[in-house]
Amino acid sequence: MGGRILATEARVPLLLAHMRIIAGQLRGRRLLPPAAETTRPITDRAKQSLFDILSPIIPDANVYDCFAGTGSMGLECLSREAKAVTFFESDRSALKLLRENIAVLDVAEKSTVVSTNLFDWFAKMPGGGKIALVFLDPPYRFLREQPAELQALAATLAQKHLAKDTIVVFRHDAADRLELPPLAGEDVRTYGSMMIELLKVQS
Repeated sequence: MGGRILATEARVPLLLAHMRIIAGQLRGRRLLPPAAETTRPITDRAKQSLFDILSPIIPDANVYDCFAGTGSMGLECLSREAKAVTFFESDRSALKLLRENIAVLDVAEKSTVVSTNLFDWFAKMPGGGKIALVFLDPPYRFLREQPAELQALAATLAQKHLAKDTIVVFRHDAADRLELPPLAGEDVRTYGSMMIELLKVQS
């Protein structure tokens, strides 16, 4: 992916009336949206731009969807023939909708839902198989209120779960910045008030 890239688009609302799968076997299928402002749905335009980059690595990939909300990113991967997705979500309202989306799309066999505190889960897990793609999409306030926890999570992921070429998709408010060593950016894209960084483990 070469050097850092900065792409922008006009400010767009992040809360959508509906969400959908944009490509793959489940293309066009509607997803239950988050209630109120529990999560921050990504616009179709930003999602399409992101998955244009990610599409080559998704088939047969094991994926982590951290802070999954109602599952839009992980479910998009399953539509594009990912091998399996682990969804991490502890908010009760989002978790209920996530499980319903998985059931409606009939992808339960390829889905694992972890509903406990994500930071605690990773701190206690000894490690596992190498993950090809990680979506790291914490509540925006976490970059200001829990930066140390996010940095510890990034370090644990890099040490125990990621291969050298694994891509970590870090989405956050464009006004905020947080370094996540040993992960470092290769591509940065800004969509209105939202920033997406594509990170990899740096040796």
